[in-house]
Amino acid sequence: MAFALYTCYKFVMTTKRKETSKLRPVWIYLFIAFLSGIVWEVTFTMSAIYRVNVVRLDVLELVLLGTALELSVFLFEIPTGVVADLYSRRMSVIIGTFLMGFGFILEGALPIFATVLLAQVVWGLGWTFISGAEQAWITDEVGVEQAGKLFLRGRQFLQVGTLIGIILAVPLARISLQLPYFVGGGLNLFLGLVLIFFMPENGFQPKPKEEREGFGDFIKTIRSGVTAIRTRTTLVWFSLIALLVGLYSEGWDRLKEPHLLTNHTFPDLFGLSLGPVEWFAILGGSGSLLVIIASQIARRGMGNGNPRRLAVILQGLYAMMVVSMIGFTLSGQFWAAISFMLIFDTLRGITFPLSQAFVNHYVESRIRATVLSMTEQIDAFGQVAGGPVVGMVGRLVSMPAAILTSAVILFPAVPLFSKLLKADKRESQAQEAV
Repeated sequence: MAFALYTCYKFVMTTKRKETSKLRPVWIYLFIAFLSGIVWEVTFTMSAIYRVNVVRLDVLELVLLGTALELSVFLFEIPTGVVADLYSRRMSVIIGTFLMGFGFILEGALPIFATVLLAQVVWGLGWTFISGAEQAWITDEVGVEQAGKLFLRGRQFLQVGTLIGIILAVPLARISLQLPYFVGGGLNLFLGLVLIFFMPENGFQPKPKEEREGFGDFIKTIRSGVTAIRTRTTLVWFSLIALLVGLYSEGWDRLKEPHLLTNHTFPDLFGLSLGPVEWFAILGGSGSLLVIIASQIARRGMGNGNPRRLAVILQGLYAMMVVSMIGFTLSGQFWAAISFMLIFDTLRGITFPLSQAFVNHYVESRIRATVLSMTEQIDAFGQVAGGPVVGMVGRLVSMPAAILTSAVILFPAVPLFSKLLKADKRESQAQEAV
């Protein structure tokens, strides 16, 4: 794998031609978001059905898949973020795109637990190359002030892509529940090729080769990232919130669809008899439309992207997410359950770009990918630690109890935002007094 990554690196760097810089990076970013939405939904709209009905995974095994994925992210997030800061954000995104494509194909290749588990590791590694690097790349290209709203615009393009992906996923799943993985993986490989030839990188200037210190640069960049977080109490509180987000999320991500499959009967819709495949497609499409609308509202509500305003918005979103998760779990009626699920997923859909915009305000360009990767690693650590616990609750008690446990874990994030806001106010006043 190391040889393959090195070969890809050399090919990407040698095809970085000047004429590609004429393309507007904002449209490349939006294209990445759009095609990624298609890939994601083609691949994973029916993944719960594939994993439950074909691979025959139980509750603990479903959660362990997420644990393997997040363990991969935890181990590689910071190293790959440093690669992006030292060498090239463009290169990092392209390598990650190819790895994720290979991982998707691997999951569909053989429907056994070991293969599916290995696939999580492969595409999790790919995700670490993209995470942080993509946001750092576009921030350097357009500037911090514009990046926040562009993150939300990208979320809208991603959701438009998901709508198309859902439409494609249904007939593919009807042919074979493995086929969506091959199509999604193939599209991701295509995206990687497109980025090789058309993705510019003008805002980032890597350290000149003659000034590089090899492993010493690697360690210095990590230390700078740690220092950036440690010396800002605001980022310390945000890191703790990121940990709670990681701790809760595996229970929701891995168990919401199985909960619907196991504890609810899918009703007819307008007189039409629909199975789980059609219902998950409808729910996915509805969720995408809601996120598009919510992103537009958030773009208007965030104003000029003031970090305190972003923190207040995030606090409200997480409070409503806790309520929605509890409502989803306790609802014995199908329509109430899916209503709470859609509300939760809509709110959650805009927390990521808002969080990225928030962190962007506190870090300088040269370590931006590293710091963003560190926050992702904290989230991943939370998922690694929380996933097995929630999975055991599901196995020993019940699936609803596991999801309720996730809601309880997320709840402390809401008051922690008040601590964060107070810390940010104190730090701002201290800087003004200097």
